[in-house]
Amino acid sequence: MSAPRIAPLTAAELTDEQRELVGGFNLDGPAGNIFATLVRHPGLFRKWLPFGGKLLAGKLPVRDREILILRTALNCGTDYEYGQHVMIAKGAGMTDDDIAGVTSGSVDPLLIAAADELHRDSRIGDETWAALSERYDDERQLMEVPFVVGHYHMVGMLLNSLGVQREAGVPGLPSS
Repeated sequence: MSAPRIAPLTAAELTDEQRELVGGFNLDGPAGNIFATLVRHPGLFRKWLPFGGKLLAGKLPVRDREILILRTALNCGTDYEYGQHVMIAKGAGMTDDDIAGVTSGSVDPLLIAAADELHRDSRIGDETWAALSERYDDERQLMEVPFVVGHYHMVGMLLNSLGVQREAGVPGLPSS
């Protein structure tokens, strides 16, 4: 999409309620468009933000979470989500080769399989679940795998449908 279907609000357009909700975010920064767009629905934004934040500070290792998110963004064709999480993944120590491996499926094939199965089948298959159960000794980590993929699938559908545009300098989906 060349233009957003629902444009992000400018700082001058925010209501007092919206200003309070986005108070901690730089709307002119590298992730401003998502917050400046989604805050147009203050009631949902108020409930969504803590849930998404909890997943970003959950029980899964950061690398695992970012692999799941990047693969979900690829599966959903979500340019915005992919670019934002490339930057987050790099900030967490993932390399360009690691990120390219998410695209090819060569980095952490177990997590790639889990994300792909959830995308394709709406469930993690028995073999993949058994392998994840050996990997994680905390059932909360096991639960977070479909929570993360499901959440970012929903966010991807929202971003794609609203046409939220990447900020300058944020990478997009790889061309293949």
